[in-house]
Amino acid sequence: MTVVVRRLVAGLALCLLAGVSTGSAQAPAGAGAPSVGGRIAFINARALLQGMPGYTRAESLYTKDLAVAQAEGQRLQAAWDSTVAAYQQAQAMLTPSARTAREKALGVQNDSLQAKLQGLQDRVGGRERELLAPMQQRLTAIIDGIRAEGNYWLVIDLGNPQIGGFIVSYDKSLDITDRVARRLLQSN
Repeated sequence: MTVVVRRLVAGLALCLLAGVSTGSAQAPAGAGAPSVGGRIAFINARALLQGMPGYTRAESLYTKDLAVAQAEGQRLQAAWDSTVAAYQQAQAMLTPSARTAREKALGVQNDSLQAKLQGLQDRVGGRERELLAPMQQRLTAIIDGIRAEGNYWLVIDLGNPQIGGFIVSYDKSLDITDRVARRLLQSN
């Protein structure tokens, strides 16, 4: 998710939390849930994902792919740095038109470098998604099932620093991480 989407989700979660508090205050005495019939639950999806079978292998494969991509990126960057250093040394000896031509060529080379680095980043990100997608889909299905069973409006991932960082305090009884972990174990 992009940062904007994450912030939007976090803002929505905070608005819903504020709405739940207000709804709970208006509920008749003795009512355990908000009058509108929904609740919010919390999980630590990162901890659940890391505990799933196959995660260690997927992480190892990803780490290897990342190391290869980083080495390639460093090689490309070193070649670029060398090219720029050579230009800077020769710059004083060049005519203005030759300098302009070299700078234009350097700009094209820089654009190419940036495209290659972005391609490496995209490749590694795609590999991570490929390795984790089956586990994430399974985890999401279990979370969705528990969300429906518990009549939760929303399940917030406290393990996500973009969202969890906005939550200052919450009722620990609404943390369903252990419940999801038990369901994951049952489904093996």
